Amino acid sequence: MFNDVSSPLSLLLTRRSGKARDMVAPGPNQEQMAAILAAAARTPDHGKLAPWRFVMVASDQRDALASLIIDAYRAERPEAGRLEIEAMDQFARQAPALVVMLFSPREASKIPLWEQELSCGAAGMNLLQATHATGFVGCWLTGWAAYDETVRDAFGTAPERIAGFFFLGSPSRALDERPRPAPVAVISKWTPPSG
Repeated sequence: MFNDVSSPLSLLLTRRSGKARDMVAPGPNQEQMAAILAAAARTPDHGKLAPWRFVMVASDQRDALASLIIDAYRAERPEAGRLEIEAMDQFARQAPALVVMLFSPREASKIPLWEQELSCGAAGMNLLQATHATGFVGCWLTGWAAYDETVRDAFGTAPERIAGFFFLGSPSRALDERPRPAPVAVISKWTPPSG
């Protein structure tokens, strides 16, 4: 394990997601958020398409987001109970800061959609790494709202899709490390086919 705590590699090796529901203030200020999103945009991007974009949801817009999600959920599931509705409400109100990342495919491009999706995922990871480097914790969530067309339409238009809701803030307590795959389980050497 690399142990030089002053190195950028050490920073990468210590990043982990926090639970959005456990995040508290402060979250990134306007200058910090601008830096986080600038770093997120510095991602591999075959063809320079930027097949992703970021929508910031201000704290004073959380009531409107909660209403949107609840109304969309009730329209799809009119039998939803109180606990389900409360969960939708709480989802919209987690953490001090929220960024919605949209996958914005360039369908007319010769660059395969798969490569564009990979670029979007890389942008999301850069966002989380930059959040960690700025001293905050981040959480990338999808869930029901990410796949609902009514919610998507509030942020973009088809063929765009919500790639995730990125909740950012400060941890309310020390973050526990989660199990990670052993390198031997996910790394191998290529063996050329014989013959």
